[in-house]
Amino acid sequence: MREIPDWPQPGIVFRDITPLINEPASFAATVDAVVDEFVSDGIDRVIGVEARGFIFAAPVAYRLGAGFVPVRKPGKLPWEIENEEYALEYGTDLLEVHRDGISPGERVLIVDDVLATGGTASATTRLVERLGGEVVGLAFIVELAFLSGRAKLGDRRIRSLALYDR
Repeated sequence: MREIPDWPQPGIVFRDITPLINEPASFAATVDAVVDEFVSDGIDRVIGVEARGFIFAAPVAYRLGAGFVPVRKPGKLPWEIENEEYALEYGTDLLEVHRDGISPGERVLIVDDVLATGGTASATTRLVERLGGEVVGLAFIVELAFLSGRAKLGDRRIRSLALYDR
């Protein structure tokens, strides 16, 4: 991964995944690492969180023989939706999923590119559970541990492939 200092604002170091996904062997190894962690868990659905989570969740779903369900920002899904509001540093945002994307009792894996403050991940978890799904685990390519996002997810099973302490 490439580090880009002062983006999107001064003092932030952005962890850019594009070099990782540009290299076929690295991209495959990343998908394989997530699949290997959850291959024996009977996953029915893999949630991909907009937008970079889609990049990893779709091939993970394919490899697990599971359905892919997108969780999107407001106004992007054309059918009946369930939504969940979550806190940002300054304000709130919404995530949406199709109501028929997850059925009661289905075993769900949530995949996103980054675990930072945990707001998006915890909102996605609440959406899945409200629809009756069971969150088996969450997988992230990068975890920014210094932002303590893991604390918002309780004792859930979490797989992070790269951990940054600062």
